[in-house]
This record gives sequence, structure tokens and C-alpha cells, in this order.
Amino acid sequence: MTLQKTEIAVVGGGMVGGALALGLAQQGFQVTVIEQAAPPAFDETQQPDVRISAISAASVDLLRGLGVWEAILAMRAHPYRRLETWEWENAHVTFNAAELKLPLLGYMVENNVLQLALWQALEAHDKVTLRVPDSLKALHRHEGGYLLELDNGDELAVKLVVGADGANSQVRQMAGIGIHAWQYQQSCMLITVKCENDPGDSTWQHFTPNGPHAFLPLFGNWASLVWYDTPARIRQLQSLSMEQLQREIDKHFPARLGKVTPVAAGGFPLTRRHALQYAREGLALVGDAAHTIHPLAGQGVNLGYRDVEALLSVMSSARGHAEPWASAAVLKRYQTRRMADNFLMQSGMDLFYAGFSNDLAPVRVLRNIGLMAAERAGGLKRQALKYALGL
Repeated sequence: MTLQKTEIAVVGGGMVGGALALGLAQQGFQVTVIEQAAPPAFDETQQPDVRISAISAASVDLLRGLGVWEAILAMRAHPYRRLETWEWENAHVTFNAAELKLPLLGYMVENNVLQLALWQALEAHDKVTLRVPDSLKALHRHEGGYLLELDNGDELAVKLVVGADGANSQVRQMAGIGIHAWQYQQSCMLITVKCENDPGDSTWQHFTPNGPHAFLPLFGNWASLVWYDTPARIRQLQSLSMEQLQREIDKHFPARLGKVTPVAAGGFPLTRRHALQYAREGLALVGDAAHTIHPLAGQGVNLGYRDVEALLSVMSSARGHAEPWASAAVLKRYQTRRMADNFLMQSGMDLFYAGFSNDLAPVRVLRNIGLMAAERAGGLKRQALKYALGL
């Protein structure tokens, strides 16, 4: 057993934790990343990862600032310029990049591509120590900071520990930070498909009484489908062969999808969580460790990147002004900047979920009138899009 010291430990080296660790290292902090498994090597001949993220323009700016965006593009990322939502055919809402005078709205990027680009940058940085494969066993207050016990018996003394370890965060649980949480009566299935035609640069979402059906264009002739439905229905879909799943897709997705061939799929339950605290003396939570959201608008990782940007700004400013950057007073500034914004986005997605998960005729009429009104809202519609993109 060895005792090591570092300034900051980031528990979780995924898309959000990796970005935060890299940003902190670039600011001169000594960072240790604790991660259970390194991302697999990139193979351009392989089919896309089932897990896809819609990366907003603001998130692209963050990744570019960290110096990893070119590496992501060198692997693969697909731009999208148009987003469309509808239930009734005469009640479409369409968002175009041109409305905001932007070249595009964002990119569809495979999660393992994002993580790998960040991981490679972390490996190359002299201020970063990667502890992999490793995991957290216990967390204790220690000399104004924390002592981390790792599964291999090593101990790590740090001034600041950051939980970036996902929705079931060990850091959050070990620190005794509670959450507000509930299970949505809906699950989600991600389906990787090969398209007969070029998938283009539009992403769309068709609302149905049981949940939305969405289309995410990818590179080449690949795309990703998102199927929201009751937990029982998603479990039933998961039990099907790819041939059987294709028949279900043909039956339930809108005709505009065209001919697609599913090759891989994965389902997961949907849970809303919000930590009661994001920060305390010597400890902070980011990304899914602090909040999870209904993935209806694809905002999960983008909210995580907003967390990263805010925490990097707070830490940099504190260090520049010779403040104790791991103190509760400093870290609460990060919490103040992010908690309300995350709650607002969560609540907005909850309203969509509630409004579009009801098959009562009056509710259906009202929500489609709402969509028609949104399409004609002009400046308000543009402001909503800018907020979603983090602009």
C-alpha cells in the first residue's frame, strides 16, 4: 500500500470527467484521473457505437478550446443543420442553423470517440496521472481535503475530489449527498441502423402517445434511431432478433425514415436525478453525478460540458486571485452558476415528457396547437434554440 499526494482527483474519465481533468491540467493543476477501463482504440472499419451524443455548438467550442476537437473530427463526427419535431403532420416545428446565421447546429458524435480523444490528450499531458484500471473503495476527510482509498489498496491524499462517475456516483454516495429522483414511466432504446439512402444532415423527432421516435444521422450511410416507450415494451423489443426488430421499426416509425437495417441495439431506463448539493469543502460533482435529465432533447452531455466550463472558470479565477480554490466558498460559486440552469432544463424536459405522454384528445389538440404556435414564434423560437445550443 502506498500513499500518494496530488492536488485534484477526478473520479471518472468519461466524456465529462475527461474534459474537466484536461482543462484543469491545462490550467496548471496536478490531476489524477481514476477510471475503471481505458476506452478502446478507434477502428474506422467498425460500425458506430450504439451510444451517440448530439454535441451543441457551445460544447464544440469547449472541446476546441481543450485542443481535442480536431482529433474527434479525424475519427468521425457528423454535422447536423436542421432539427424537426412533430406529432400531427400539419404541426411541425423546424429549427435551422440558418435561422441563427450558423453553419450548423452541432454534431452527432459516438461516445467512445469523444472519450478516446480526451483520453489520448490526458495520456500526453505531464500534469495528469491516469489510474486505470482502478476504482474508488472509500472516501474520508483528511487534512482539509480528502483521502481516497482505492481498490488495489493504494491511498490518495487530495485537496479536491471531483465526482464525474455517472448517475450512480460513488463519490456522491460516499460523501452523503442526497438526491431528488424519480423514475420516468418510460424507457429508451438506441438502435444503430444502416440506411439505404444518405442519412443527410437533419435530425427529427416524431411524437407518439407512447413516446417519441427519433432519427440521428451519422457518417456514411449509418444512423441511430431512438425509440421511447413503456419499460415493458422496451424490454420486449430488446428480446427480438434484428430481423424482428426491423419489422417493428417498419411498422412504427414514420415513412420518411425509408429503408433501414438494424445491426445493434441497447435499452436503458430513464431516471431524473438532481443532487441536493454540487459542492462542499474539497468536493464537487459534475455531469450525471450531479444531475440526469430526460434525453428527449439530447441535452445530457451538453449540460455536463456547461458544468465543466463553469468549474474551470471558477477554479482559474480563484487561483489567479490567490484564493483557496478547494474551499467551500469558492466551490459554491460553481454550484450557484450551474444548479439553477440544470434545474430549468430538467423541468423543461419534464414538461415535454408530461405533455407528450398523454393520449387524452384535448391534451393532444393543445400540444399540437402549441407546436404550430412555436413554429410561428419567430424571435422567441430563435431564443429557445440559442438557449438549447448554449449560445
